[in-house]
Amino acid sequence: MKIITLHNQKSLIKRAIDNNRDAQQQLFEQHSPKMMGVCRQYVKDLHHAEDLMLQGFLKVFTNLHKFKHEGSFEGWIRRIMVNTCISYLRKKNVVDLSDEDYVFNDAATESLENTSVEDIQKLIDQLPEGYKMVFNLFAIEGYKHSEIAAKLEISESTSKSQLFKARKLLQENYNKMNKTIHGDK
Repeated sequence: MKIITLHNQKSLIKRAIDNNRDAQQQLFEQHSPKMMGVCRQYVKDLHHAEDLMLQGFLKVFTNLHKFKHEGSFEGWIRRIMVNTCISYLRKKNVVDLSDEDYVFNDAATESLENTSVEDIQKLIDQLPEGYKMVFNLFAIEGYKHSEIAAKLEISESTSKSQLFKARKLLQENYNKMNKTIHGDK
């Protein structure tokens, strides 16, 4: 079954490259829900996230001929979406990626097993944009600090410090949320 799906995906991509609108629509419908989620991870406002997803798909269809079938098509689209969001945030100057000296230590974190995805997204949304971007690139996208530094044009130590601060703030906000939920105000 995977062989047929893979063959259908390649065929669909080829037809989309040939400007077949139905094929492009099918690709959009297959991947837009996940890509909306990717954009939403970086941009809190739903309307801006949707605009960025659409801009990302414009880039996908414009550059579809460059996809070499040497990896996941979804991963290729995801990279485009992440880069589109980062470019948007950079242009809007909403990202503060200043480097500050912090002492790094391993703080124990509470389990998030009983926390809903919506609550986790709310906690991430509360992060300053710079923290959120580095956190998403590291924890969700799986980039290394050296890759984040190159992508965001910052030092590796800045990436590490932003991640540290993001985790610390997430932990504080998570603890506050739990106190509120359990009535320990």
